[in-house]
Amino acid sequence: MTGLSRSTEHLDARRKRILYRAWHRGTREMDLLMGRYTESTIDTMDDTALDVLELLIEAPDRDIFAWMTGAEPVPENYDTPVYRALAAFHKHDAPLDL
Repeated sequence: MTGLSRSTEHLDARRKRILYRAWHRGTREMDLLMGRYTESTIDTMDDTALDVLELLIEAPDRDIFAWMTGAEPVPENYDTPVYRALAAFHKHDAPLDL
């Protein structure tokens, strides 16, 4: 189960690959964090943002999860607008109404 809730037929090969990798991280928690964010933004990302996202996807799950939870500081080379957008995408100030 990927969690993917959209069609990818209109995406170019690079975006399809990035989206696949975002949903197939290795841990379900990171699949959800990276996959949901990537799925919602992949259409609007330019090549520079895609480059940064590809580098972020290469970081180990445990590291990204530690940065996202505040357990460890985000290294300077990963503290990019793309990472900050990912973190903001998952920040909630109140319980979610599911």
